[in-house]
Amino acid sequence: MFQIIKAWFYRYFSDPEAVLLFFLLLFGFGLVIFMGGVLTPVLASIVIAYLLQWVVGQLERCKIPRLMAVWIVFLGFLGLFLASFFLLLPLLWKQLAALFNELPHMIVQAQNAMDLLAKKFPEYFSADQIQTLVSSFVGDIQNWGKVAVTASLSSISSLIVWLVYLVLVPLLIFFFLKDRNVILTWMSSFLPDKRGVLSQVSGEVNIQIGNYIRGKVMEIVIVGIVTYLVLEGFGLQYAALLSFLVGVSVLIPYVGAVVATIPVVLVGYLQWGWSSQFGYAIGTYLIVQGLDANILVPLLFSEAVNLHPIAIVVATLVFGSFWGFWGVFFAIPLATLIKAVLYAWPRRELKVKGT
Repeated sequence: MFQIIKAWFYRYFSDPEAVLLFFLLLFGFGLVIFMGGVLTPVLASIVIAYLLQWVVGQLERCKIPRLMAVWIVFLGFLGLFLASFFLLLPLLWKQLAALFNELPHMIVQAQNAMDLLAKKFPEYFSADQIQTLVSSFVGDIQNWGKVAVTASLSSISSLIVWLVYLVLVPLLIFFFLKDRNVILTWMSSFLPDKRGVLSQVSGEVNIQIGNYIRGKVMEIVIVGIVTYLVLEGFGLQYAALLSFLVGVSVLIPYVGAVVATIPVVLVGYLQWGWSSQFGYAIGTYLIVQGLDANILVPLLFSEAVNLHPIAIVVATLVFGSFWGFWGVFFAIPLATLIKAVLYAWPRRELKVKGT
């Protein structure tokens, strides 16, 4: 047994570059796991700066000086950020409040529809089952309301912290963009001169993750805007809130689209019933989902790494359980990182006795 472990260790950890890569990965994951909460604004700033750096690079290719390109990109980002904060968030909050106010009426409508369903198909549904389902749903809504009130009251003390974050994150983004080369040079000074494997892994991951994150952000924006135009065009209530949920749902592969479709169908049914308006609206919405899956995704992610669906689902579950929203967002990039490390990891061939 000891000889097997020794042979395995010799094959995968006898190369100094492998040891360096192992400790860097261990340090990175440990830093995020144990200090992720404290470093949240820093990590968010790094991600956003990473996205904006691509735009800065495009402007530099147009012969614009780097400092001017940084200022152009940063001011554009700041304008979008403030517009979202002062225009989009109040609209979403207003529609969310209206939805909670309308919930009792919606529950009554849903119960009447289910009672009618029980009368038509008594062999599949009973009045007791429907009453139990409705009671359970009402209880869940009441619990959500209590959690929301408790969270809002407890978050009053942290309001100042959020205000500090709103100032700190844009400031960090600007300096990450402006001093990118200085920061990378300083970090490289702590690494040994021989780092071929690390350079190979970082180069491949940089390309793949960059393509993925940029594509995913563009997909969220495009799907959210198109869905809003469709739902608002048909006059569906809470169009902005539902479109926001649909846009964010693309972060969760395969499952997100199904989950986001449920509230769209429910709100549409409660507003229109089984009418032609309901059919046209939901049909058009499903066409948007189909175009996203069959045209937009292949177009945006043509250069992204091709992972097996099982690997994507497992990565989403694992990293989502570790880091919540950010774990889901970075599940595929992190899976890409693991794949790149496994392919580039230095190995020594074992010598077979007698050869």
